[in-house]
Amino acid sequence: MASALEEAGVSPAVLVDTADIPGGGELRLMQRGEDFAIMFEREQLMGSWVSGSEEALATIVCERLGARATRLLIGGLGMGFTLAAALGAAPAGASIVVAELVPKIVSWAAGPLAHIFGSSLDDPRVSIEIRDVHDVIVGSPAAFDAILLDVDNGPDGLISLANERLYCNWGLRAAHAALRPGGILAIWSAYPDDDFFDRLQDAGFEVEEVKVRADGDRKGRRHTIWLASKY
Repeated sequence: MASALEEAGVSPAVLVDTADIPGGGELRLMQRGEDFAIMFEREQLMGSWVSGSEEALATIVCERLGARATRLLIGGLGMGFTLAAALGAAPAGASIVVAELVPKIVSWAAGPLAHIFGSSLDDPRVSIEIRDVHDVIVGSPAAFDAILLDVDNGPDGLISLANERLYCNWGLRAAHAALRPGGILAIWSAYPDDDFFDRLQDAGFEVEEVKVRADGDRKGRRHTIWLASKY
């Protein structure tokens, strides 16, 4: 299936750069006109022209937590939409840690995607860790008020098989342990998954499933955000 950048009748997308994924595989940064997309094989992971559900991943959580959203962990930098939304919605004194597995993603943020990121990476509240977000979670007991995950197209290891650790029972229990009381684990997905909802409950979370339009309004595909609260 062609991506949105490769539809018939429009100029073809051009390859801007590639990025090796630790453990194997490759990401491709594609451009057509003013639009960019990050691709994995034939899967479009993110497009610059639609960002509503990625932004909602942060804004919904920050609205729920209010003043308690003082330390956030974002898994996956992507095109920076979740980060920018978190900076806009979190309290002024909040700190935001972004764990990104692929170093080139950070380079793209300062290069061909700099106009999308704006000043987000220069904000003193932000720190970037070139690490697997799973390792950050396991090494940070009771450290975060929220963990926001958008590292695959859903709760499975599409980009890296190692990401399965995030979504299995013991990985979810590790996320539960990394949250402070009242904290929220939020996971973005392009599709629903009833089994994953059950796994979240089995890990000790109170779970809510929210459907969000991809473009933030009444049009576009519906994406899923699971809000898993620790009580």
